[in-house]
Amino acid sequence: MLRATEVTFSYRSGTRRAGSDPDRDVLRRVSIKVGRGELVGILGPNGSGKTTLLKILGGGLSPQSGRVTLEGRPLSESTRRQIARRIAYVPQDMHVAFDFKVLDIVLMGRFPHLGAFTLEGPDDLVIARHALESTGTAGLEGRPFSTLSGGEKQRVVIASALAQSPQILLLDEPTASLDIGNELEVQALLRRLNADGAVTMVLSTHDLNLAAALCHRLVLIKDGMVLAAGRTADVLTPAGIRALYGVDADVHEHVRAGHLTVVPIERVH
Repeated sequence: MLRATEVTFSYRSGTRRAGSDPDRDVLRRVSIKVGRGELVGILGPNGSGKTTLLKILGGGLSPQSGRVTLEGRPLSESTRRQIARRIAYVPQDMHVAFDFKVLDIVLMGRFPHLGAFTLEGPDDLVIARHALESTGTAGLEGRPFSTLSGGEKQRVVIASALAQSPQILLLDEPTASLDIGNELEVQALLRRLNADGAVTMVLSTHDLNLAAALCHRLVLIKDGMVLAAGRTADVLTPAGIRALYGVDADVHEHVRAGHLTVVPIERVH
């Protein structure tokens, strides 16, 4: 359904991020495929290119070489509005310039479906409120976004992405900076949306146990290259974690949790 083939990207020519190396390719001939209904995780150390890859998959950045296709059609042949009707991106942090109400934040997700100078109508309001209900945030719709907790904000941002009515949801570190209770809530939400709503998802994360609990397949990226890709049980191994992070870890099936669990032991020098 969504495929990146031999993608290379650098932040040269004025696109360089603060603190990045202008002479280094952030991604080097990276290939990834995401099937309909899958939940795919991207793992890698800081600076490995995870966020950049997500932005390229969502059409926010264009690769220097290689290509991205959606159902066989190059993403470069679609407008940003056309892409946004099918792919939604949830950033790690959402900064809002004004103190919008929660419902207004979610209605922003309807913009790709509106014509020029067209305001949201009753149907858009129904879709937005359904997205709030789906994420368990319907009771927050009148609250200013700035007054919400971290977990509430994350669920509202996901609701805004769902209001786009996308086929694919891209999530950058969806549980970063959340406490364990909110992390489990967001984890359960993503699992339910993927299973019940059949929303295809790609997420980047540092949380190996989140990846083990949620993802059907994993892609391991280091220094801008794919180290391994495949079923979670085949890729999330002590050898894979050592190669990716330089850490010894125990990986076991947890009977009560119903999935693999990862316990880091020590840094390998």
